[in-house]
Amino acid sequence: MKILTTQLTGLFQRIAKDEEALEDTARLLAQAVIGEGRIHLAAFGELEAVAAAALNGPEMFESAVRFDPAAELSTADRVWILARRDEGDFLAQELAGRSIPFAMLTAESHANEAAHAFLSLNIDKGLLPGEDGGRIMIPHGLGALYAYHAVKITMDEMLAD
Repeated sequence: MKILTTQLTGLFQRIAKDEEALEDTARLLAQAVIGEGRIHLAAFGELEAVAAAALNGPEMFESAVRFDPAAELSTADRVWILARRDEGDFLAQELAGRSIPFAMLTAESHANEAAHAFLSLNIDKGLLPGEDGGRIMIPHGLGALYAYHAVKITMDEMLAD
């Protein structure tokens, strides 16, 4: 248990060091709130945990809704794509083609040049050694939830000023 705690602490510290990407994401999403738009959360796979926390948790994300491909997006709206790796790339291409500002978070190492704000958590392997020599405990969801809360806190501070 101690090894897991140490590894998770290290992961969270590494994510926190990417302040610029966290702040860029918070700034982009805050624009929706200031401009009376909505934050559309497009979460894939286990990163649905972020959408669940943002939409149903005790500290809900102001102006957030679950992304609906059929929804009409206004210029005040922002989209936050949350994907393990490249599951959200098709949506990123579509949004970029429509000039809709969006942020993107990927759990594994990945890049997307079209995103207005981008954060890769670089969680490409498990945190703990497994009995078979491989790595286990791949914390994609935990890392994404940590990043979500860091973005939310930063965004709330920006909106309070």
